[in-house]
Amino acid sequence: MAIHTLSIDLETFSDVDLKKCGVYKYAESPDFEILLFGVSVDGGEATVYDLATGDTVPEEIIRALSDDSVIKWAYNAFFERVCISVWLRRDYPQYFSSYSIEEDTVRNYLDPSSWRCSLVWGAYMGLPLSLEGIGKVLKLENQKMAEGKALIRYFCVPCKPTKANGGRTRNLPEHDPVKWSTFIAYNKRDVETEMAIQQKLSKFPVPDFLWEEYHLDQEINDRGIQLDMALVEQAIAIDERSREELSAKMRQLTALENPNSVQQMKEWLTKHGLEVDSLDKKAVKELLKTALPELAEVLELRRQLAKSSVKKYQAMQNAVCADGRARGMFQFYGANRSGRWAGRLIQLQNLPQNHMAHLEDARSLVRSGNYSMLSALYDSVPEVLSELIRTAFVPRNGYKFIVSDFSAIEARVLSFLAGESWRLKVFAENGDIYCASASAMFHVPVEKHGQNAHLRQKGKIAELALGYGGSVGALKSMGALEMGLSEEELQPLVDAWRTSNPNIVQLWWDVDNAVKTAVRQRLDTETHGIRFRYRSGMLFIILPSGRQLCYVKPKMGTNKFGGDSVTYEGVGSTKKWERIESYGPKFVENIVQAISRDILMYAIRMLSHCFIVGHVHDELIIECGMDVSLDAVCDQMGRTPPWIEGLNLRADGYETMFYKKD
Repeated sequence: MAIHTLSIDLETFSDVDLKKCGVYKYAESPDFEILLFGVSVDGGEATVYDLATGDTVPEEIIRALSDDSVIKWAYNAFFERVCISVWLRRDYPQYFSSYSIEEDTVRNYLDPSSWRCSLVWGAYMGLPLSLEGIGKVLKLENQKMAEGKALIRYFCVPCKPTKANGGRTRNLPEHDPVKWSTFIAYNKRDVETEMAIQQKLSKFPVPDFLWEEYHLDQEINDRGIQLDMALVEQAIAIDERSREELSAKMRQLTALENPNSVQQMKEWLTKHGLEVDSLDKKAVKELLKTALPELAEVLELRRQLAKSSVKKYQAMQNAVCADGRARGMFQFYGANRSGRWAGRLIQLQNLPQNHMAHLEDARSLVRSGNYSMLSALYDSVPEVLSELIRTAFVPRNGYKFIVSDFSAIEARVLSFLAGESWRLKVFAENGDIYCASASAMFHVPVEKHGQNAHLRQKGKIAELALGYGGSVGALKSMGALEMGLSEEELQPLVDAWRTSNPNIVQLWWDVDNAVKTAVRQRLDTETHGIRFRYRSGMLFIILPSGRQLCYVKPKMGTNKFGGDSVTYEGVGSTKKWERIESYGPKFVENIVQAISRDILMYAIRMLSHCFIVGHVHDELIIECGMDVSLDAVCDQMGRTPPWIEGLNLRADGYETMFYKKD
């Protein structure tokens, strides 16, 4: 009998820390094994194959795992797919087949095109990203079993050898048969929960094009990105040496037992006439401006010691696979308000920028472990290590990186939706939006390196802070005061920006009105090419690409100013499921970021024949042969998708032998 679908959940063991190292490294450990294989065939009853005590999975199921006509479902399916890839290659090589071409580095993994992920489905519907969380929100009958975490700790990770356990480093089924039978029940329940999610969400199917996007995302995760491990290991060693020297100097200057202690440091500064509330990065930077020379020296040492760049190098060391590549760094649909990706493991989304001249020279010194030359040439070794983090990502031998990104993508999308014609003209003529914005606000010509150049910074900060309804507070959190703007200048800056962008302000309130009408009157509404629809207790915002943003259980509420506002359920700033209040400019932010994400996804599709190894915000990193044309890649990336005709896009890029911020 032919199998059409499988719903799968695995329980596994490995000596590698899954959280720290990710599933690819976890599964490639020689100690990795599948303990329990829970599966339902074609929606039938879930069965658990207890592999740890000698069960075997039936051959027709094993065959179906690499049969691309059989759809495989799992919650966070890429864990199951990667684990099963390794298991098949080891134990059933005759049934393993990879995908793509021989030169690609995805060859150890099963083709993701026949896999579906109920975590992605839930995220598409605006639901939590955990099985436990989604079960609670959907009020499933079969909730995830609470004792699961303790059972996983007991059977799935190494244990500490003690006298009581006979010095063993691992708990096996025979060490606690009662726990083991509960674990089997837990595995079965997870399959049932996963199937119940599918059942609950069945009237809101994920569009096929989104599954295609998910498969492209999985391919990028499978491919991974090469790390220069010589640089990574030397950077960790140099950081250690630098910390020892900085701490010794600090002890010498302060006579403190532990100069890293915030409490001890605060007391020492108070004793020397400097009262401080905080010693975080921002506070220390401010204190350094006015501190006496002897205190400034201590604060500067404190600032250097607080650099956390080494953590990124350690994350690289943790995540690197046997072939020198780090994999699994992108969570598809990690931000469910816009559908953008979230970073995992090394977190490419928040790497420090590099601004230093002669980056390559500094890189060579670190790579060769030349500490004395490094500390002689540079004021701050931690600063150098921080600037070099990006450069640890390298193409494999014989290849180069092409890094291409969109120019001012959010500003372009926002201007296009609002029909703000003066801005569209700036983009059409390849002008500088920050100069143009300053010029519109202050009614004088502004040139980047010419007349009134000092106003460009004000244009830039206004652009970054005010496009989504932000006011004085937004300017402050963007660092307006640190950039030399005074408190008195901020409100006039907000007013000037809004006056010069009346169509954007109008867009905020048109969207606000469309959302409120849809929620209040259950009517379909439309404005600026965006459609709003209320169905089955959900608000859907339909984007030009056809993708929908989803808001759970929207209703009308009252905001802190006594006016009407829309609230909905979602994961809030506390990371808990709660009611969230929103309004026009905030919905516009979601819409603009979501459209920008769809444009990046369109570029990924168009360039999917290349080896895309990463993407950060609005930028693609492509590993390619030396003969690939940079202009051709940028030209392809800058093409406007057919669903948003008339939007003026531009992509710029550079070629490099290591990743950097150009």
